[in-house]
Amino acid sequence: MTVTRETEPAMSWPDVEATLTAAGQMFEIEEADVRGVPLRVWKNAPSSLRDLLELSRLYGDKTFIVYEDERTTFEEHFRQVATLAQRLVDRFGVGKGDRVAIAMRNFPEWSVAFWAAAAAGAVVVPLNAWWTTPELVYGLEDSGSKVAFVDGERLDRLAPELAGLDLRVVVAREEGEVPAGVELYADVLDDVPFDVALPAVTLTPEDDATIFYTSGTTGEPKGALGTHRNICGNLISLAYGRFAAGLRSGTPVETPATDAIQQAGLLSVPFFHATGCHSVLVATAATGGKLVLMHKWNPERALELIEREQVSMFGGVPTMVWQVLQSPDFGKRDISTVTSVGYGGAPAPPELVRRIEELLPGRVPSNGYGLTETSSVTTMNAGIDYLQRPDSVGRPVPVVDVQVVDEDGRVLPVGAVGELWIRGPNVVTGYWNKPEATAAAITDGWLRSGDLARVDEEGFVYIVDRAKDMLIRGGENVYCAEVEAALFEHPAVYDAAVIGIPHHELGEEVGAVVRVKDGATASESDLRRHVGERLAAFKVPVKVWFVDDELPRNPAGKVLKRELRDRLLG
Repeated sequence: MTVTRETEPAMSWPDVEATLTAAGQMFEIEEADVRGVPLRVWKNAPSSLRDLLELSRLYGDKTFIVYEDERTTFEEHFRQVATLAQRLVDRFGVGKGDRVAIAMRNFPEWSVAFWAAAAAGAVVVPLNAWWTTPELVYGLEDSGSKVAFVDGERLDRLAPELAGLDLRVVVAREEGEVPAGVELYADVLDDVPFDVALPAVTLTPEDDATIFYTSGTTGEPKGALGTHRNICGNLISLAYGRFAAGLRSGTPVETPATDAIQQAGLLSVPFFHATGCHSVLVATAATGGKLVLMHKWNPERALELIEREQVSMFGGVPTMVWQVLQSPDFGKRDISTVTSVGYGGAPAPPELVRRIEELLPGRVPSNGYGLTETSSVTTMNAGIDYLQRPDSVGRPVPVVDVQVVDEDGRVLPVGAVGELWIRGPNVVTGYWNKPEATAAAITDGWLRSGDLARVDEEGFVYIVDRAKDMLIRGGENVYCAEVEAALFEHPAVYDAAVIGIPHHELGEEVGAVVRVKDGATASESDLRRHVGERLAAFKVPVKVWFVDDELPRNPAGKVLKRELRDRLLG
């Protein structure tokens, strides 16, 4: 059945929630004390990533990961993971709570290292592969990682700093000579026994599982410390959204038969994002799907892989969906196997929804909202609700509460705009080794999202603007203060402000307004190169405006960026 805009929902939201969360159902809810806060939690969520990994082994000889011409089955993946987990314990002395970092592209080894570290009881630290050398060093030192798995590109960036890093480094996909002391992934893994078992370790839902770094408003990245409950609960939230959309649209989701065609997803976002890890890698392992990796995003290659691997789901951030739909190869490839298109990480323009309906009829798109600090999913919008409210990010899943508050923390009435606060078992414990930042962000379990929003009478959330000084470029958060801090390090810069430049595909690009010191000179290329030496490429301004006057400020000294945008962008 194809959902149209004129279709009325087949079931009310109260009836949907009552049906799916009833006692004995897959989405049954119970109350638990989570770090001193009583919360609703998914009763049937796996208790840890280790438990989920063992369940994934039941898919046996089904293909789990495809990378170029390489294929790894679930059984092969499990045995590689168990072997590497044993090596982490026996060879590297990794114990419960130790940090193990991963800094590489989306290679199969990323998945093996992630699951191995988690199964051994370590805290996995995925680092942004686009980071520069100083950023990578910061992540490794701040997290106190004991072991780091890297690829050849990241090793090249880290090589000059290895002598000062107190950790063991293992490199995968390295074609040349490696520095002294660096170990090859193939040598560490070595023989993979057929009967290998996971190392003995006991894990609970509240044990630490991951540290995902998010850029900071003060220019210093913060590590969001997530638990096994956070990441495993996200799995159930995703499934709930899918089943709820089916009931609302009058097309209930059926439990797939054992001989059903395997679902396949094309991974177009990095594993080091909460979306790529929590909502794609973990979900695919749990559901027995096939995960198709790309070395680097390219819409033509994406279409080729969709056809070759009979991909049923693709998406990412709206930018990537745009590029696929507008690719000159779109009409040349057989993409009939695609049944769904999902995206998040940035606002989706209504025109994109229209284009999906036009070019992919019957494939109802979906989106959602979440943060690194909410372990991916907070709200979901799919099926008939997405078609009727494409400007909404959906309703919160049943274990999550949201409220809209004013500047003094007072709850606002329905429809009013204020900061969105979020509470639930998806909210991380806080920021690694940053108690002050944690206290500023989380109070009594409520996370201040930094986003301005409103909630309608049916509970649908609409993101209106960002309270934080941040822009989103192609799904990547760019905190303006971080770029401004880099600009201020240039000897010629007297004052600087970073603003977002609207972009049709990326959503926003980075722009900078700069006033140079009297008697000093600096060109746009000088400043771009200067920032590029300190920060990842996606944070480098694409445009620099030079001004002669003071930047506009309010009485508190804060730059009036809306005024700057209006003046420069019209």
